[in-house]
Amino acid sequence: MFESIRKYSKLIMIPLYGLIILGFVFSGVQGYRGIKSSADAVAKVGSHSISQAEWDAAHQDEVKRIRSTTPNADPKLLDSPEARYATLERMVREKVWQEAGQDAVRVVTDARLAREIEAIPAIAAMRRADGSLDVEAYKNLLKSNGLEPAQFDARVRNELLLRQNEQAVGRSAFATKAVTDATLNAFFQRREVQLVYYKPADYLAKVKPTDAEIQAYYDANKGQFESAESADIEYVVLTMEAVRNSVTVSEADLKTYYDQNAQRLAAKEERKASHILIAVAKDAAADVRDKAKSTAQALLAKARAKPDSFAELARKNSQDSASATQGGDLGYFSKGSMVKQFEDAVFALKKGEISELVESDFGYHIIKLADIKEPKQASFESVRDKLELEYKTQQAQRKFAEVAEVFSNAVYEQGDSLKPAADKLKLEIKQASGVLRKPLTKSSSGLSQPRVLEAIFNADTIAKKQNTEAIEVAPNTLLSARVTKHVPVRVLAFDEVRSQVHDKLALEQATALAKKAAEADLATWKAQSTPPKLPEAMVISRDAAPKVSSVVLDAVLRADTSTLPAWVGIDMASQGYALARVTQVMPRKDADAQAGLQERAQFTQLLGRAEAEAYYQLLKQRYKVHINAPKPGTKPVAAADAG
Repeated sequence: MFESIRKYSKLIMIPLYGLIILGFVFSGVQGYRGIKSSADAVAKVGSHSISQAEWDAAHQDEVKRIRSTTPNADPKLLDSPEARYATLERMVREKVWQEAGQDAVRVVTDARLAREIEAIPAIAAMRRADGSLDVEAYKNLLKSNGLEPAQFDARVRNELLLRQNEQAVGRSAFATKAVTDATLNAFFQRREVQLVYYKPADYLAKVKPTDAEIQAYYDANKGQFESAESADIEYVVLTMEAVRNSVTVSEADLKTYYDQNAQRLAAKEERKASHILIAVAKDAAADVRDKAKSTAQALLAKARAKPDSFAELARKNSQDSASATQGGDLGYFSKGSMVKQFEDAVFALKKGEISELVESDFGYHIIKLADIKEPKQASFESVRDKLELEYKTQQAQRKFAEVAEVFSNAVYEQGDSLKPAADKLKLEIKQASGVLRKPLTKSSSGLSQPRVLEAIFNADTIAKKQNTEAIEVAPNTLLSARVTKHVPVRVLAFDEVRSQVHDKLALEQATALAKKAAEADLATWKAQSTPPKLPEAMVISRDAAPKVSSVVLDAVLRADTSTLPAWVGIDMASQGYALARVTQVMPRKDADAQAGLQERAQFTQLLGRAEAEAYYQLLKQRYKVHINAPKPGTKPVAAADAG
């Protein structure tokens, strides 16, 4: 229910990725704070500048972090201009709160720092059975992420300070029950409304654009009738598979690896058992359980008196219908296949032995162990191919960063051809024709990713036919491309697009007619003393299942209802026009007590966020925040909102 408040609330802007979380401290080999560049600052917070290089590095780290937690995240979305700008906004926000924290002289104690670090799942998993931390594994984890313990401590401490500074404001928010109820009741108000739609399609038959009108529309809107910019390219892709295929391994190394993994490769011990079950529910009354236990004890005595009769006893008495017909035979199984109580009993028996009564959630079991299959070591020959793949994969994982650097250097240093890099690393040079600057569909090759397209259609790349930089298009996957032919944007000739121009113009004219008809009806119906005959009324609200579009819902709920019935005209752009007649305003449906408590808690949270956002806006002014990079969809400006 409260999602609708988040959807409609304009009290706070929520960035695409939000603030940094602790997992971010592991992302990237180089933290963006350590990168310096002489390039112009893309943003400034007081005397502190954020360079293009810092921005690029921070966004790469952000993408890596998201991919590590959400492998199926859409690469196109992650690297979109909006996502990149969200990273910059987050960097600015982080710096603002950092400055505020320094002014407020807030600190994170060593004890708090230790608790937070120990709570990180990757580190918590390194605890030994006695509770102590495997320090060597901890240092190796940090080293694999390009960090020393002191650096990591400083980074986590900084993240905690940022969170502490922002939460100090947000958590101070307080909303009385009266204020909360008044706000929520107004927001979730219900309205009864009659709706009439005026669809452009219903008016298309009434419009007939003339040749002159079509030509004039084309001349005034040539930008809408351009060919797509495209390029023919060649490209190479470095993958983990390619690195693995380059790894060579000798028979001696494989046999050593086999010996090192002998225990893991051994088959599990299997046991064959039969049982007799006297079923009883675990929550059955005591007298019922006692009766079942007595029955089982009597059968146990018979089984032990005549062990050879076990199968016959099971056929006649076992209440496990699946195995009873087989004399109780359960076949061979290894550890992990049965419930714990049953498994423990089976693996404690010797061949031919009959157990004591075993109680499980199913009832009482009498178990006889029929056979034991000792684990056998798999021969080297039988697992050779599997071992070779494992070994090469491990070596490739260790080697990938080194090979990636070779790849990146090769495509940069021999920038006029991909052949040197391909030859050095035994990679295939692939071809792609008609790659669109604005692709209509996503490509599995990575060529449709914004960063790749930006590099391919870079002016220097096109003019000099230079290789692009090595671009990460997926985890452990780098791509470099080179343009062989470029087809620039051109305005299509009138004759090529005449039918498209006609259809666009006709739709616009039909939409205008729909709006005109709606406005005429509105004037007529408002003047009538008796209500017009309209479609059946419906009740709509923000907390009910949607019956109308968000545009219509907003317009109806924002309509002035001081006098009823209230009329409102709703412009639906290319979808036409709608007239709404609001006939009744009703209070929201009563929420139950539990839902009411949850709503008030969530409202207080939203209020806290709003107060934190308002305070952040004041801090931006205090620290003279300027974002020089243009926000996607806007023209470049000297200063911009970082929120």
